[in-house]
Amino acid sequence: MVDQEIAQVRRFNRTVSQRIGALEGSYLALGRPLGEARLIFELGLADGSDLRDLRGRLGLDSGYLSRLVRSLEAQGLVEVRPAPEDKRVRRIGLTDAGRAAWRQYDERSDQLASSLLEPLTVSQRSRLLAAMAEIERLVRAANIEIGVEPADSADSRECLEAYYAEIDRRFEGGFALDGGNPFDPGDAIPPSGWFVLARLQGEAVGCGALKRLDVRTGEIKRVWVSPKVRGLGLAERIMGRLECVARNAGFTTLKLDTNRVLTEAHALYRKLGYRETERYNDNPYAHFWFEKAV
Repeated sequence: MVDQEIAQVRRFNRTVSQRIGALEGSYLALGRPLGEARLIFELGLADGSDLRDLRGRLGLDSGYLSRLVRSLEAQGLVEVRPAPEDKRVRRIGLTDAGRAAWRQYDERSDQLASSLLEPLTVSQRSRLLAAMAEIERLVRAANIEIGVEPADSADSRECLEAYYAEIDRRFEGGFALDGGNPFDPGDAIPPSGWFVLARLQGEAVGCGALKRLDVRTGEIKRVWVSPKVRGLGLAERIMGRLECVARNAGFTTLKLDTNRVLTEAHALYRKLGYRETERYNDNPYAHFWFEKAV
């Protein structure tokens, strides 16, 4: 990044925060700062939430969230209770007064949006809305975090199960776990292997694995991206993270295989510099084999 790029982002942030009223102590002139207003609106959209899930969705520090909740409780707008299914989990929801406040914020948010669009020509509105959609898409991409995690965690298993279900639908003849393409979570325990998980606002949305074949060779497996975040370049980022892990582990070559129906995967591998090579395993579901020097 260059200084001009950083300066542009900061100018954009200043312009937007001022225009939407984020600097005011009473957001939308309803007597509460933006943090409290945002929490009320999120609770109204979700019809209540576990506090832990809420913190993950909004990316809030636990201490700050606690202060917001206490303030809204004191105003009679929210109530916190143990979850019926697990008393250790705390759920938060809007009271009747909170739902009334939510309706006010919903109405005034529409008015604010209209005030942004009304001064513009039809052409300018179209340009602004298209730019907003693109910014939203790219900011979502920037909010995705990728890290090495255990392959047998609940989130990892959920991603792997989604991966298996998808290839079962797409492969000719389906897919069976015991059909000759094994992957055990134990294969992803360093130094035998690694597993990476991608998260967006606390939710697992993608994964990938790296398995050691020998001292200098690793194999990439189980790269999957949730349909809800496809088009954000996440598969390429997961591949890049796995390649970084491979280099740090001392690997000089990476291999992978793929099925003939996964044409989007073929295009990604070639884009990233993988070249087609001879068969290196007996995976019955593979029709193409690739490798790359790292």
